[in-house]
Amino acid sequence: MPNPLSYVEDFDHGPGGWVRVVDNFAPPAALPIKEGVVRCQGPWWVDYNHAPPGGGYLQLLMCLVTCGASTEAVREVAGNNRFTSGKYSTNFTQAKITLRIRGELETAGTKLSLLIQGSQGGLCSGWVLTGQTFPVESHWTETTVTAVPDAEQWTSLGSRHDRTGTYGEKPLLDILAQVDVNIHIVMFPVKPRPMGPLSGDPHHLRAGRDYPLWPSSIAQGYVEIDRVQIDFVPQASRA
Repeated sequence: MPNPLSYVEDFDHGPGGWVRVVDNFAPPAALPIKEGVVRCQGPWWVDYNHAPPGGGYLQLLMCLVTCGASTEAVREVAGNNRFTSGKYSTNFTQAKITLRIRGELETAGTKLSLLIQGSQGGLCSGWVLTGQTFPVESHWTETTVTAVPDAEQWTSLGSRHDRTGTYGEKPLLDILAQVDVNIHIVMFPVKPRPMGPLSGDPHHLRAGRDYPLWPSSIAQGYVEIDRVQIDFVPQASRA
């Protein structure tokens, strides 16, 4: 029986519900897995859903739905979601998230970070743990971050000008207590630089879709993840 206070995914039996978000238009894609190791291979989509006046751009490496039944499209590429089937808590307050990782990156000023998303009042609210990040080395390392209820250690993603009906900012403590949408491993903050002149506000346009980007302005490379562990505090467990 799984420990309700400690979620562990070692990818020895497939993706366990983890997927790659391709972009706003394509269905989710499978993550390459070899010998129990996920390879997140760039280049990664530049997510413009939170462009200023939102919290900024990011690149999405891998994602796990934390609540509810998976769609057929997600099940096809991600298999059984061992987080939801194991009935793990969606209360991430003070949870410790550990990654065993290695890779090679040209970061362009970004850092490998945790993103949590929850739904409140019909809006999806995302927060990136920018105060604690995951260093990426060419050899295997293990790093633990803690989802502390301290807004100074997080960055709210909010919404770009035309997605306010979907995304918005809700209080961090409320989202931490109910991460009922998903969690992501991301590169943040991304500062995409347009290649060539623009006609219009770059933040109103869609970076990488309405205009090309200089590759040097976004994160490039790969990250391999051997293990994800989330240790919940006892009062956050639903078991």
